Amino acid sequence: MSALPTVMEPQDEEITKLLSIIEEKNREIERLRSVNVLKVTPTDVYTESDVEHCKKPCAKKDKLINAEISRYSRQLILPEIGVKGQISLGNTSVLIVGAGGLGCPSAVYLAAAGIGCLGLVDFDEVDLSNLHRQILHSEVKVGMQKSLSAAQACNSLNSFVKCVPYHLPLNSSNALDIIQQYDIVLDCTDNVATRYLLNDACILAGKPLVSGSALRFEGQLTVYNYKGGPCYRCLYPKPPPPETVTNCSDGGVLGVIPGIIGSLQALEAIKIAAGLDSSYSQKLLMYDGLDGTFRTIRLRGRQPTCPVCGDNPTITQLIDYEQFCGAKATDKDKNIEVLGTNDRITAKEYKSLLDSGQPHVLLDVRQPVEMDICQLPKSAVNIPIGAIHKSSSIDQLSASIDSLGQTTEQVPVICVCRRGNDSQLAVQKIKQELSTHKAVIKDIKGGLTAWAKTVDPEFPTY
Repeated sequence: MSALPTVMEPQDEEITKLLSIIEEKNREIERLRSVNVLKVTPTDVYTESDVEHCKKPCAKKDKLINAEISRYSRQLILPEIGVKGQISLGNTSVLIVGAGGLGCPSAVYLAAAGIGCLGLVDFDEVDLSNLHRQILHSEVKVGMQKSLSAAQACNSLNSFVKCVPYHLPLNSSNALDIIQQYDIVLDCTDNVATRYLLNDACILAGKPLVSGSALRFEGQLTVYNYKGGPCYRCLYPKPPPPETVTNCSDGGVLGVIPGIIGSLQALEAIKIAAGLDSSYSQKLLMYDGLDGTFRTIRLRGRQPTCPVCGDNPTITQLIDYEQFCGAKATDKDKNIEVLGTNDRITAKEYKSLLDSGQPHVLLDVRQPVEMDICQLPKSAVNIPIGAIHKSSSIDQLSASIDSLGQTTEQVPVICVCRRGNDSQLAVQKIKQELSTHKAVIKDIKGGLTAWAKTVDPEFPTY
């Protein structure tokens, strides 16, 4: 007579499941031990005083361990990559300058692909306004150093990758010391002075520079100093006037745009590291997010007369790039001072003017889309700064002044903008165009930002 099948009791089934989970956890522990997990902590961050002690970041390898084969299996089977290409990736170090909208997607895809070492340079801290586009940071990291935040995120994704955070302003005194330690450099910044600095440093150190930019709905990408290709100075020998340069803080950007360009920067770095040719040496990729189009423009080649990469270079060491460009090496909000004290009032002084009930014209020179975000309590005449010069705008302002019915006294005209820059330019222009006997024209120093800081803490800031 055959034996009856054994029926597993419920508690036995639960024990079997728990044992299976424990076994899986033990395998994970062994895997982590085998790869010697690197955890980036605040003590690992390089500051300006540490730069001279920087060491070559990557240890070379000649084979892949089993855990790496499992991790990178989907790209290992690509003929263009293979084992040889993956080992090359693991032996390559990449420096990302700027851990923001471009740097975050670049870093996360380079870490995922198995780049041996990632250096991350940024002198800023995580802010709430960063999070719509700087995807390696999070709400709990607001106030943390961006370089550390990005390094920790990349390290948690791939423990094989060594992440080196640098919390310092990159400048002429430290750029070469850092860049010389890396094989490829990514320019993920948002200011002209740093672009010239990185270009010159990469030429002097002999490193390819993968450069990206993003603004509003548009992005650009090119690769400098690669296999005899041109450098940034070959194309732009002189910096643009500072007043013509717009960054994301001023012009805005949709978060996915730097995500696209930053991912393409990572792709170019991966191809260079794996021994494949870059697609954008002496070419410029232009992406239009509104039209959904990519265009590639051929650029002129290396210029023999270029002062840094030409046949007879005159720039053989790094210079003062803020002086050269006439602008700070930062993408922070810029403050200009073109009006004297007598032509300006503080936000608190304007609050007193409002409370007094004195008739006046409030002229808001922001764009209409910004008016939808927030406005001061008094109804304002809205003439965007770009339209102040038009005769129709001056007529509109004159009509607003006349509507107050004051004929013997000058009417106060108070200009306001987001931060107190455009409002100063508006005062200058209006004084040139408007009859001075009709009005006394001033602006609010610091604009709506100052209003939020000193008058109404609940007022929206952007």
